[in-house]
Amino acid sequence: METVNNQPVKILQVCAIDFSVDRLLKPLIKESMAQGYEVHNACADTGLFTQLREEGLHMINMPIERKISPFSNLKTIGAFVSLLKKEQYDIVHVHTPVAALLARVAAKLAGQKNVIYTAHGFYFHDDMSPKVYKVFYGIEKYAAKWMTDWLLLQSIEDYQLAINDRFSPKEKTIHLSNGVDIWSKFNRDMVTTPTLRKEVEIEENDVVFTFIGRLVKEKGVFELLQAFNKLRQEDPNVKLVLIGGLLDSERDQESFAELQTLLTSQGVIQLGFRNDTPELLSISDVFVLPSHREGLPRSIIEAMGMNLPIIASNIRGCREEVFPNRNGFLFEKENTEELYESMKMLSQDESMRHSYSIESRKIAEELFDEQKVLAKQLELFDTLTKEVGTYEKTV
Repeated sequence: METVNNQPVKILQVCAIDFSVDRLLKPLIKESMAQGYEVHNACADTGLFTQLREEGLHMINMPIERKISPFSNLKTIGAFVSLLKKEQYDIVHVHTPVAALLARVAAKLAGQKNVIYTAHGFYFHDDMSPKVYKVFYGIEKYAAKWMTDWLLLQSIEDYQLAINDRFSPKEKTIHLSNGVDIWSKFNRDMVTTPTLRKEVEIEENDVVFTFIGRLVKEKGVFELLQAFNKLRQEDPNVKLVLIGGLLDSERDQESFAELQTLLTSQGVIQLGFRNDTPELLSISDVFVLPSHREGLPRSIIEAMGMNLPIIASNIRGCREEVFPNRNGFLFEKENTEELYESMKMLSQDESMRHSYSIESRKIAEELFDEQKVLAKQLELFDTLTKEVGTYEKTV
């Protein structure tokens, strides 16, 4: 057990909603607990708290607006200050832009030590107007410099920007990368699917493209459906599987409504949120992520772990995972014609799909092994534990 002055070392993990705990943070939380840390998790309850508590996670309901809303944000900051003073955490680790900012303001007010921010993708991006970009760039830089003790970046591009622009001291800035369980979960050798193809209505000769994500405009779903519909007119043996949906808290409800006609197109299989992603990827032939912006997308890593060729938009994050003419194609974002051409090439060339699939797995093993990413974070926790008091490790 990790202890400081014979008390359990306490870590607070912060994100916006429980969905992020379930899908993104759970491996780190469980590994930290296995190493003897006491871990609390603060976020908004959107319906997963009961499930997460049954898995042994300590959940704290902290309603957090996923946008700038002064009155609501001030209430959240006040609630975080009270929590931090009450619990006396040794480490506070924050994620997701708005939640991370509010929690760091509270940590500053509460005099909290050892505040870590993992930027899964900086909030500012190239699609913003110069004025809006400047505002959010300034907020991210100020918070990193004055309210963050350690800055962890998943994207190498974000890391290089943070170093070049001096967001925080270089010695306290870490390129974390991203990873998934590519050995026991996202591994074709570990997956069996005796009836799944029949369940989702995939025939033996079908070439299956798969997308995972929210069904919103910024994920490139419109371009994907339009490109697929064009390809489907030429080849009735292609299918498009969509895994994901729209959360009740999602801001882009209007775009979702506009998608309904496209979603009824021939060959489109909409499955909603699923818990059998590895199995669904195992019966797929190509993974497609046409997002307009990303951090360092886990969905691509999951697909690479399952030996899939990748088609993705040429944006931050995706460029670090997809190597053109090695494991897939990059196309210019929002370019439906270029996306269609990439899909057409892979649908028609089985040997190319096979070659790219082998390379995808190699890249996943080399760069995106979850165990390596977890080890970096646990090493940091251990280092900080030693700094805050008498450190001892007992079994």
